[in-house]
Amino acid sequence: MSLDTPDAFYTEAQRAMQRAEGREKLADTVFAAIVSDELDDKHRAFIESRDFFFLASVDASGMPTTSYKGGPVGVVRVDGPKALSFPAYDGNGMYKSLGNVAETGKVGLLFIDFETPNRVRVQGDARISRDADMLGRWPGAKMVVVVDVKQVFLNCARYIHKHTRVTASPYVPAADGAQPHPSWKRIDMVQPALSDEERAQTAAEGGTIDFDGYADRLNRGVS
Repeated sequence: MSLDTPDAFYTEAQRAMQRAEGREKLADTVFAAIVSDELDDKHRAFIESRDFFFLASVDASGMPTTSYKGGPVGVVRVDGPKALSFPAYDGNGMYKSLGNVAETGKVGLLFIDFETPNRVRVQGDARISRDADMLGRWPGAKMVVVVDVKQVFLNCARYIHKHTRVTASPYVPAADGAQPHPSWKRIDMVQPALSDEERAQTAAEGGTIDFDGYADRLNRGVS
């Protein structure tokens, strides 16, 4: 859908709320200033400088979910004015986000810089790829999500809590795809559901722990 007019961007419910609150003119002004259906050079520079983002997806019943996605700087690649991609790393096996991508393909991505502060939102249609060349962009990736960009817009940053940069996660895969064994894969009740390789890694890390032991490790900042 073209975003030539505000009515192509806002839904009827959003329009009704704008009118009820006397904000329709403001909403139209904001639309003209910040909304696009393409990624420009500034969007690219900001997005590719991030090492995390928040991903929203929705299943066929309309139930949404939101998750934090982290990785190296450049965890999301801008592939063109209307395309971006990002890796899916090893997770907890629930596939909430990827399942939703496979089911409906509707996603929203929120990129935030807590230091500046700054943020950009991207919405589009997504699909899953196992293309070897794309997987090679991110060592350790299990799959790649490719997004056909439909809407891009900046957000006012005034409510973003400003923080200095934190340390990158040690679990981001290395250049060869290797990454540390996470503590949750050492929980005793999880062992029967893991692969032989993962159980061997648990043994090499000192054996299993119970859930209280896992919670204690989290409280001590050991993930």
